[in-house]
Amino acid sequence: MKSKMRKIRNPVPKPCVHNHEDCVTVRINVSGQIFEPQLRTLKQFPSTLLGDPKRMLQYYDPDNDEFFFDRHRTCFESILYYYQTGGMIRRPHTVHLDVFIEEVKFYDLGTRIISQLESNEGFCVDEEKSLPKNLLTRKLWLLFEYPESSYQARIFAYCSILVVCLSVFEFCIGTMPSFQKSVNGSTVQGVYIDSVSYDETFFDIFDPFLLTETICIVFFVFEYVIRAFTCPQFFPFFKDLTNIIDLVAIMPYFLDLLYKIPNDTAPSSGKTKSSKAGSLTILRIIRLVRVFRILKLSRHNRGLKILGKTLKASFRELGLLVFFLFIGVIVFSSLMYFAEAYAGSSQFTSIPAGFWFSVVTMTTLGYGDLVPKGQ
Repeated sequence: MKSKMRKIRNPVPKPCVHNHEDCVTVRINVSGQIFEPQLRTLKQFPSTLLGDPKRMLQYYDPDNDEFFFDRHRTCFESILYYYQTGGMIRRPHTVHLDVFIEEVKFYDLGTRIISQLESNEGFCVDEEKSLPKNLLTRKLWLLFEYPESSYQARIFAYCSILVVCLSVFEFCIGTMPSFQKSVNGSTVQGVYIDSVSYDETFFDIFDPFLLTETICIVFFVFEYVIRAFTCPQFFPFFKDLTNIIDLVAIMPYFLDLLYKIPNDTAPSSGKTKSSKAGSLTILRIIRLVRVFRILKLSRHNRGLKILGKTLKASFRELGLLVFFLFIGVIVFSSLMYFAEAYAGSSQFTSIPAGFWFSVVTMTTLGYGDLVPKGQ
């Protein structure tokens, strides 16, 4: 019976090797409030003030056998919490951010903690720049990517802004009727081609709008190619939203040329005109993408970057607003449909037909194109 009990009994744990010197508590006096953390808790971060015994000696008080700091007491509780949790920082709600950051700097917790605090508070924190290793490649990358890096980079940024504005201005002015040459409409195999402009059909190298567009595209392609070949990492470069916008702004020009040059040299047959009629709508959609070139200005405007990050950070709240708006549209459209069900000349023929009325009413627009007719 005793042998069975010995087998059932839990084995005695073996003692592990442990440095008991680190279990010694350290007496820290912060403006009259006493804290006594263990030495091993502070040694987790030897690069900080409390984790470096040599730097702590200058604050030692031999009369009271303690380390005295004439600092903010409430902030020190969060500083000590950083050591106890192994790197988690929390700012007290009763302490201003600037005051807490000054305490973080005093105890030398590092720039990463300061950036984390500013990011949690919604500040726009500049990320660490990744630069190419080659000297020439690095200079080109800074010249084309960071206008604040040098005087030459700032001049190039101004030139880029000027070219973008010129391209958008040319795109808008080119749609005015006084600058367009029309092509007479005709019926080809049952398809009527009407209101077709000359620049949508023929390739004219002497067209001033096409010449201006070509100059702008040459600048955009040159800028994009240089930045692509000098970027530190290819995958993050092509994944970046601003670089995608740059590529999308360039592609419509070449697609437009691929459409116009073959049609300009091909004979005017029925098959050619029929295919032209079918692809004209697609061509106009592609040319519409050129208007997104104005988003290229966000590369050189810090305010637009902050606006984009603000919208990204508020995406959940904006989605919640749209969701509640959608609920209201459904409810009021249903009420209007059943309230107008017996009206003879009612415009609310179905619940989806009342969506527009609900949207313009809830957003206080009120166009008046849809009105209730019931008595």
